[in-house]
Amino acid sequence: LGCDYLPGMDQPPDQSPPSKPAPSAERRARQADRLKTIRLRMTIDRALEERGIATPAAIGEALGMPAQEAVKLLNRRQWREGDVALLEAAAVRLGMPTVD
Repeated sequence: LGCDYLPGMDQPPDQSPPSKPAPSAERRARQADRLKTIRLRMTIDRALEERGIATPAAIGEALGMPAQEAVKLLNRRQWREGDVALLEAAAVRLGMPTVD
């Protein structure tokens, strides 16, 4: 065909794929917070289970917040600003070390 490169083919060896831009400091901080919330939720869930605390009312009492708010905090899958602080406070209230 007379050409070294056709659309859809791998790039020629002398060309490297464009590099992704580094994530911003804010994005890295949000990602770190997301991971920390996951770890805290797992740790708190385990502690509640070990203590036999399962009802929303008992969970709320153990965490020191209204039952519905406590259950939402532990079950929420979407990260929200302020969750880390609430979960850390709940962990301290349960006598657990916070997660780094």
